[in-house]
Amino acid sequence: MPDQYLYEYAVIRIVPKVQREEFINVGIILFSKQANFIQMQYKIDENKLKLFSSESDLDSFRLHLEAFSKICSGTKEGGFIASLCIPERFRWLTSIRSTCIQTSRPHSGFSLDLSQTFEKLFNELVL
Repeated sequence: MPDQYLYEYAVIRIVPKVQREEFINVGIILFSKQANFIQMQYKIDENKLKLFSSESDLDSFRLHLEAFSKICSGTKEGGFIASLCIPERFRWLTSIRSTCIQTSRPHSGFSLDLSQTFEKLFNELVL
């Protein structure tokens, strides 16, 4: 039987007006310590975002999400946090925040194919 990997994932959210606590799912972060795997992807639905707030700063949201992406991928541009090991990066990215970019609490599961699971979650929870 093929290896099943324990994984954790969190949904990335834009919270246009933090005081209202309304959010839009825009991405997924999935990680598996066992497989030394971490992946993140996001997509902003501009029309949906405009329904929440006509004054949203899309460029700022994209800039923040790109910072998340750099940290997730471990690139130099991600700074010190990007140099941490994968589990520490995931924990940092999914820590509780009261900012315009937040994540859900991490959820866990088992997968035979982490990339396929990532795509399935992204399609179900973001698109």
